Amino acid sequence: MRTARAKGLEERVVIFKHALRNSLIPVITILGLQVTGLINGSIIIETVFAWPGIGRLFVGAVLKRDFPVLQFGVLCFAAIVVLVNFLVDIFYVVIDPRIRTDA
Repeated sequence: MRTARAKGLEERVVIFKHALRNSLIPVITILGLQVTGLINGSIIIETVFAWPGIGRLFVGAVLKRDFPVLQFGVLCFAAIVVLVNFLVDIFYVVIDPRIRTDA
């Protein structure tokens, strides 16, 4: 940032192009973890507040030992985690092009 200011770039350009791009990487990482935690936490919220939903369905399946429903639930929640992590990786490349690989 010091070099960009020394080159005479506007403060707005220095902040958005140099500071913001580097500081958004950890923010995106934490947001991805929070989104998956919120979605997977629906099981607890629906059970505690007795709301009908997919989380309560899975808790009922655990109590009734309904294994096909449990397998579907684990598959769905695992797919959500994989999808969110994939989107976070894509956002990394959009925010900071230096992360791109040639693989």
